[in-house]
Amino acid sequence: MADIRAFSCVRPRADLAERIAALPYDVYNRQEAKAEIAREPLSFLRIDRAETNFDDSVDTYAPEVYEKAKALLREMIEDGSFVKDGKSCYYVYELTMEGRAQTGLVACASIDDYMGNIIKKHENTREEKEQDRICHVDVCNAQTGPIFLAYRAKDSIRQTVARVKDEKPVYDFLSPDGIRHAVWVMENESDIQTVSEAFAGMDSIYIADGHHRCASAVKVGLNRRQSHPGYDGTEEFNFFLAVLFPDEDLMIMPYNRVVKDLNGLSETEFMDKLSQRYEIERRDTEVTPGHKGQVGMYLKGQWYLLTPKPELISDDPVEGLDVSVLQNYVLSPILGIDDPRTDKRIDFVGGIRGNEELMRRVHTDMEVAFSMYPTSIQELFEVADAGMLMPPKSTWFEPKLRSGIFIHEL
Repeated sequence: MADIRAFSCVRPRADLAERIAALPYDVYNRQEAKAEIAREPLSFLRIDRAETNFDDSVDTYAPEVYEKAKALLREMIEDGSFVKDGKSCYYVYELTMEGRAQTGLVACASIDDYMGNIIKKHENTREEKEQDRICHVDVCNAQTGPIFLAYRAKDSIRQTVARVKDEKPVYDFLSPDGIRHAVWVMENESDIQTVSEAFAGMDSIYIADGHHRCASAVKVGLNRRQSHPGYDGTEEFNFFLAVLFPDEDLMIMPYNRVVKDLNGLSETEFMDKLSQRYEIERRDTEVTPGHKGQVGMYLKGQWYLLTPKPELISDDPVEGLDVSVLQNYVLSPILGIDDPRTDKRIDFVGGIRGNEELMRRVHTDMEVAFSMYPTSIQELFEVADAGMLMPPKSTWFEPKLRSGIFIHEL
């Protein structure tokens, strides 16, 4: 029984939304974040990455960085750059990329559902990556970057959202990367009840993207419970900011691999070992895999189409993933990459960057590239339902949710 709640959102004044909305904090390094803020001084990055307000000698994770984030957020609320809705609402958030739209519902999800595995994970998190957002949420007393959740589509939600989208949006703008962002407020009590009851009938919701931010938000909530022993479960710290998308709207892009060398093998030796596991076809043009199982490979200026031999195929939710097959039968035994999380000889390239980036890397700092067929949302669901974990860098979601459009105060 998922507890997905309406909330009173802090959000940008309508004329400032386009300027404030920013890509997630972890998309940029420090210098890139500084450059983006120089381009747009109102960018939410100056709050999400508050170290950009300091000289580079100040540590990114210094206490004064988080205090600065808090001060800037309070300042923008007090000067009217952000406004707070007077009642609890859901918010409909549509992102359109290259003519393809996905429509999510902005709401608050329960930390108890996360702890109870109603909100299911498919990745491990690392504590050091969580600590930064724990501090940011705790000091700012607000969650500023929504967690990307997915659910199996339901007619009652679909119909309610469609009706709300017939109204005029409160925001409708094009971000610099060409993504259209449109937002509607769902404030009708009957609509809110319909959606709330629909989610209450679900026993599984899935983290699509944002595992570390989600774990951080949950830990802040649990810490607040310890410091408020009389809590009754309705306090805002019991919930975290999320955008929930139906599976039918979502498209996962591939997460491709590039490897620095052939592990001491000659090209001939490598191809011979590879041919024992995959059928190999030379291609005169770029290879983008057309279905599950296929892999494109770029080596020495030549593209190949790889098709796994039947004995490599598995019905196991994790072992059957294309990224697992490549890892288990090529990257580890042939190229010597046993732990892709830590091995410096492998890098990962989001599918949004295309085959051009794979070829560029091979011509500059890498030896071989693998173009993957994207993991499906149903494969993600199956792994999470089985209580298993995907290999690292299995999924790449586009377009990215913006930070600063929706803020949940604790």
